[in-house]
Amino acid sequence: MTPTGPATPTAGTTATANPAAIPFVRVGLWAALISMVALATDIMLPALGLMGPALGVPDDQPLGSVVTAMFLGFAAGQVVVGSLADAVGRRPVVLGGLALFAVGCVVSMTATSLPAMLAGRVLQGLGAAAPRVVVTAIVRDGLRGDAMARVMSIVMAVFVLVPTIAPALGQAVLFLGDWRLVFAALGALAGLTGLWFALAQPETLPPDRRRPFSLRGIAGGFREVLAMRGPRAHILALGAVFGPFVGYLGAAQHLFQDVYGTGAGFAGYFAVAALAIGAASLGNARLVERLGAARLVRRAFAAMAGLALAAGLLSLLLPGPLPLWGFMLWLVPTFGCVGFLFGNLSALALEPLGARAGLGAAVVGSVSTLLSLPVAVLLAGISADGPAPLVWGFAVAGLAGLALVARTRRDA
Repeated sequence: MTPTGPATPTAGTTATANPAAIPFVRVGLWAALISMVALATDIMLPALGLMGPALGVPDDQPLGSVVTAMFLGFAAGQVVVGSLADAVGRRPVVLGGLALFAVGCVVSMTATSLPAMLAGRVLQGLGAAAPRVVVTAIVRDGLRGDAMARVMSIVMAVFVLVPTIAPALGQAVLFLGDWRLVFAALGALAGLTGLWFALAQPETLPPDRRRPFSLRGIAGGFREVLAMRGPRAHILALGAVFGPFVGYLGAAQHLFQDVYGTGAGFAGYFAVAALAIGAASLGNARLVERLGAARLVRRAFAAMAGLALAAGLLSLLLPGPLPLWGFMLWLVPTFGCVGFLFGNLSALALEPLGARAGLGAAVVGSVSTLLSLPVAVLLAGISADGPAPLVWGFAVAGLAGLALVARTRRDA
């Protein structure tokens, strides 16, 4: 199916499509593709406590590495897929990534040791990098500026529905079989999404705008993008907030089920926090063209820092961890701030990059993710007794992000 209208740029045209002219089904497809990362992360959280015996891991050893291994592959994959998409087009890279993701699901499903499981998760991350990066480039092919930020906010709002239901979906799959069935379901969903993409998404990068692929070109492109003050600051700011966010994903199952004793209710609490991101992303879609992405980013970072400092000081006054109600009272508005940050920071970083949107999206994604992983691993590992490390992590992220974007504003 080949859609018509101004949302589909033709060779040699400038990306100026009207966001309102883009079919909602296309936005839904973009959200589904971007959601592969969140789905692969969150659907298996309820199964983490069940994998140990089959993988030869002691019951008391946390399996947060199953989460972070996927993000390692995700970061590494983004290094090449952006330039590859700039060289051969958007469609083949997305379809190849989904195929690699499905292979990773098979490896994880059949794993009998922790190294084999981690290898499968790295493959899933490598595969998921393609749709995540290339979808951003597809949107950039047709839109720019605050209009791009608006569409990305809608995509992110739909995308956020996935983590709200993914843990519950994983729990439902566990009622039908063991944890291996979760990875079988992931692979099947990747196949269905690939079929949808093949039928519904035309190529948005015509041959005359493609660039040759080379490793030297990738290295030079990374240097070129990171040498630009605006994109560099927004990439660093994105990495600052992504660190504690991924740390939360690695610690969430332990915090809710072991520290707070929520049991099967874990999926509900997790969904409430994820809905806050979705609500903020929808609000951002309405506000960004009126207030501008840069102003919203500054306000979100300031609010995040203030909330975390208040919760952190409260945790110092309490004899034990924050009570569950206090944790949620901090977590929900903080994730609302996250909803304003992800789409806007990506759009601001990509705005000056023009035809190099594929490589730009790769730099934004890979560098911000690689920067976040050490922080994520640290925070997930030291949150065994309560959420205080995560709270302070978000406080540092808010202050660092605010300083970075404030400097960008002065340099503008």
